[in-house]
Amino acid sequence: MDNVNKTLYIPLYGKAYVSRKGIILRDTKSEEIWEKESFPLKGKSKSKWLAYYMGMRAALFDQWLKEQMAEAEDPVVIHLGCGMDSRIDRVGAGKGSWFDVDFPDVIRERRRYYTENSGYRMLSSDVRNPEWIRDIPGTGTAIVVMEGLSMYLRPDELRKVLGMIGDHFSEVRVLMDCYTSFAAKMSRIRNPINDVGGANVYGIDDPRMLQEGTGLVFVKEHEMTPLPLIEELQGMEKIIFRKIYAGGISRKMYRMYEFKSSD
Repeated sequence: MDNVNKTLYIPLYGKAYVSRKGIILRDTKSEEIWEKESFPLKGKSKSKWLAYYMGMRAALFDQWLKEQMAEAEDPVVIHLGCGMDSRIDRVGAGKGSWFDVDFPDVIRERRRYYTENSGYRMLSSDVRNPEWIRDIPGTGTAIVVMEGLSMYLRPDELRKVLGMIGDHFSEVRVLMDCYTSFAAKMSRIRNPINDVGGANVYGIDDPRMLQEGTGLVFVKEHEMTPLPLIEELQGMEKIIFRKIYAGGISRKMYRMYEFKSSD
């Protein structure tokens, strides 16, 4: 895998870590994959604080997705930049269909642990290439999750991807996490992704800049470190995380934005 794809091991480790501790997220598949792969993370990329953050992020995406799927009559879940994530197991396709999309070498690795069925497919593609969306029927409500992906796309590339989705479906819901421009700047020296090879990253401060030409509108910003999840930590860890890694401090670096089809 190239350096961008290797970053998938950071959230995989984080989800396995919190799952083993029995907090925030139950994810036995991540535990299984991490135990077998044992990718050599080091430095900040293996920080327990980052692991808590990754677990919380995944739990928030899961909850939002469940809510959107329950509301849609014919949900079409699209997980862009899926990596080795087990969201299909944690949430399930339910009454709709589910498509996990990532680079060919990632999907090749993913197929060692996941099996397709009538409601679930894995698509090998760079998300910037429109080929992948042609394999998905344009009917139903597209519910799109982009977890840990947007920061690797330039703003114009991100708008292009959103525009492809907006053009293909009449009804779209999107949730994505983004770096701020400050976080992108700081990442050159202090980002955990540097510990697995690093990559260029980009930040978004105003989500409305992603509306132009996409057919989507900004809905709201979501809290990334909600108190109920912080409360699952224990003792001093709970206090330290709340004081140093949560709230306004977190928002200075990281945001979670929701979009939907324009009326």
